[in-house]
Amino acid sequence: MDYFTPISAIIGGLLIGVAATLMLWTHGRITGISGIVSGVLIPNNTGKVWRTCFLAGLVLGPVGYIAISGQGLTIVTQASPLLSVVAGLAVGFGTRLGSGCTSGHGICGIARLSKRSFLATAVFIVTAMITVYITQHAMGGS
Repeated sequence: MDYFTPISAIIGGLLIGVAATLMLWTHGRITGISGIVSGVLIPNNTGKVWRTCFLAGLVLGPVGYIAISGQGLTIVTQASPLLSVVAGLAVGFGTRLGSGCTSGHGICGIARLSKRSFLATAVFIVTAMITVYITQHAMGGS
């Protein structure tokens, strides 16, 4: 376990929890990224300003980290561009089908003890396990 970093994981989890709580307290909204993105893309939808600012923060956060720490971020993927596009479309379809994403259901919904979110999160986890098994074992991945 070379990458086990409990302190940064705890800090990250606390920051996510605080951000989700502040969103609920200040806007009365669940911090579900798929809902925030779709709200920006839907024409004539209210709340575009806060949604756009939220998404800009997601993009600018790593930029700020790089500027402050002086370290670059290395992103390595073994997936082909085609597989990445197919996976992205499948995730998008799943979030529409499940009426939410992992952040909306897994973080905010479970915290509110939503039965629907417990079920959705269980489906996310089982689907991820099956996907890893298929891609890494059945299809001969590394």
